Amino acid sequence: MGFSDVKKELKKLDKDKLIDLISDLYRKNKSVKEFFDFYVNPNERELFEKYRDKIFEAFYPKRGYHYKLKDGKQAISDFKKLGASADLLADLMLFYVETGVKFTNDYGDINEPFYKSLATTFVDSLTLMNKENLLDKFEDRVGKVVDDTSWNWMGLSTI
Repeated sequence: MGFSDVKKELKKLDKDKLIDLISDLYRKNKSVKEFFDFYVNPNERELFEKYRDKIFEAFYPKRGYHYKLKDGKQAISDFKKLGASADLLADLMLFYVETGVKFTNDYGDINEPFYKSLATTFVDSLTLMNKENLLDKFEDRVGKVVDDTSWNWMGLSTI
C-alpha cells in the first residue's frame, strides 16, 4: 500500500473520524506527538535546545561511558524533519561537530568511523551554510573547529 492509497482512504473519513485517528497517532507515536506539538506551538528555540541536549548526551551520556554517534546523527535528522529553520539546523550540525571535537580532545584518539562522521557532518553543515548564506554568521565557530583539529585528524586540509 502506498501513500496515494492511504490518502484515498483518509478522504473517505469525516472530520470526527480524522480527529480520532490523529489523536490516536498522537498518543501512540512519539515522533507524531513531537511533530504536532511543534505544529501547534512552533517554538524553534525550545526545540533546538532539546535536540542539542540529545546530541550532547550522545557524546557524554549521563550513564555509562559509551558515546553513541547514531543517536547524535538521529537527533539532527529528526530536527530536520520537523522543518526547523536552516539557521538552527546548521547550528545543530555544527554543535555535533564541536561536541565531537571536544570529546576526542578530552579522551584521545577514537576511531575512523568517529572521525568520518564528524568530517561528513562538518562538510554538510558548511554546504548548508553556504547555500543559505550563513557562513558569516558561523565563521568564528567554523574557524575554531579547524583550529582545534589543526593536527588534521579530521582531514580538513582537503576542504
